Amino acid sequence: MEFRWKIKAPAEGEKVDRLGSEINVNPVLANILVNRGVDSFQKAKDFFRPDLDKLHDPFLMKDMDLAVDRIQKAILAQEKIMVYGDYDVDGTTSVALMYGFLRDFYPNVDFYIPDRYKEGYGISEKGVRYAAENGFTLIISLDCGIKALEKVALANELGVDFIICDHHTPGEVIPDAVAVLDPKRVDCDYPYKELSGCGVGFKLIQAFSIKAGRDPANLNSFLDLLAVSIAADIVPITGENRVLAFYGLERLNNNPRPGLKALMLRSKLEKDIDITDIVFKIGPRINASGRIEHAKASVELLISKDLTDALRRAELVEDVNAARKNFDENITREAIQMIVERDTLQEYKSTVLFKEDWHKGVIGIVASRCIEKYYRPTIILTESNNKATGSARSVFDFDIYEAISECSDLLEQFGGHKYAAGLTMSVDNVVAFQEKFERVVSERLTEIHMKPVLAVDDELLLDQINYKFYNILKQMAPFGPGNPEPIFCSNQVYVENIRVLKDKHLKFDIVQDGQVTRPTCIAFGFAEYYQMLNSKMRFNVAYEVRENTFRNTSSLQLYVKDIKFD
Repeated sequence: MEFRWKIKAPAEGEKVDRLGSEINVNPVLANILVNRGVDSFQKAKDFFRPDLDKLHDPFLMKDMDLAVDRIQKAILAQEKIMVYGDYDVDGTTSVALMYGFLRDFYPNVDFYIPDRYKEGYGISEKGVRYAAENGFTLIISLDCGIKALEKVALANELGVDFIICDHHTPGEVIPDAVAVLDPKRVDCDYPYKELSGCGVGFKLIQAFSIKAGRDPANLNSFLDLLAVSIAADIVPITGENRVLAFYGLERLNNNPRPGLKALMLRSKLEKDIDITDIVFKIGPRINASGRIEHAKASVELLISKDLTDALRRAELVEDVNAARKNFDENITREAIQMIVERDTLQEYKSTVLFKEDWHKGVIGIVASRCIEKYYRPTIILTESNNKATGSARSVFDFDIYEAISECSDLLEQFGGHKYAAGLTMSVDNVVAFQEKFERVVSERLTEIHMKPVLAVDDELLLDQINYKFYNILKQMAPFGPGNPEPIFCSNQVYVENIRVLKDKHLKFDIVQDGQVTRPTCIAFGFAEYYQMLNSKMRFNVAYEVRENTFRNTSSLQLYVKDIKFD
């Protein structure tokens, strides 16, 4: 895929010089930090030395006192409490956190995850009625509920109270629950707005522990779940999330709960697990149950207290994940083939594909895969309950939610945000929707949307790449949204010692006139460039600086992101 490089503008020179002097880093690193809002000694100290003691007071969140009081009342009265969560990674980790916390000292608690296919996303009528019929008088919902006005009203009618813990943007009306915890509420003064659903749940158990006089250090065992939720839900790794992710990764690497340990073993992850490992290895395995069967299996794995039991449960999850991958690969292949076989689809500015027997649980993944091949707004539809239902994914800076809303006359329901959405329509409307969506996208899509953007932090000369530089760079982790792994470029370089790996990848050294350092590069999926690179042509290269360890010997290696020939 061809990228459009966007080299970040230099930060204000005076700020860069001052920060570089205060924390003793070179101008390149100081520039990166200032560009990320780290522009003073104190901010740099907070950034490089995250501190759990500096987490915000949970009682700053609107309704937190009401939520804690209601839980305490339920415990004193021996009420049955239901922990209710969504079926994705953030939802299942949230349920594991809240249920795991409560069950350690209170027996009258159970959890409930809706069925993706029978109940759909969020609070379901079936779930509320199940609670009422089985004697639950308090539901704590996590990662969902902020727009569940009718379901909360039904619960009130049935004598079931709600505490909502959510992190999605509220509608104009807040549900009539006992407490609604959501930092994105316009009337909520909580200082950090980007918590995951699991993060909001963590603030509730933190507040409960403070009110009950419990040692806050006892909550550290839940930080591994928080790291997984933050990574998998792709929330910004800034502010409070950065602190939670930092210590969550430390817990994951040193003393993970049995369920996550079992998943790490199944994923062949042994040490130095980072955000990327969670996103691509751990998260999809947790997600698989909810996509293919029922997410209850993932919660049972995450709350397992015994490694032997966890390994058995992880094996079941692994089998489901293998089935998920099989669906994903087969449907992606069919989808690409549909585009190839229809010339008009290849010329379109958008992709809308429908096949009645595609598996609903993986169509969002398939949409993302299609964008890797054909970089344009994409919607994949399948048939469910006699309706066409689908997932939409977008490209850089294109608001797919707005484009879908322009076609709302053809839809029965839709929801989402700028880069991802879900929608449902009559099967009879699919062709009309495909045509109207294409018209809307064609009118709105500009040249800036046509190529993925590669954000480059700075240009480096090769002699600037050394361990002193790298050792500070790696302390900027954990990387993710809001704090991406820095990408650099070096210009007018050429190749020596090039070789092809597994017919797909390249490994080579790069040379730059006037520079002594000749770093080794690994370029995954760049085998087609072999002849041009081997001819000693000059080129510009964008890369991440990493450390590679082989047979107990470590060296710096550049992970190539893109290559451009003049």
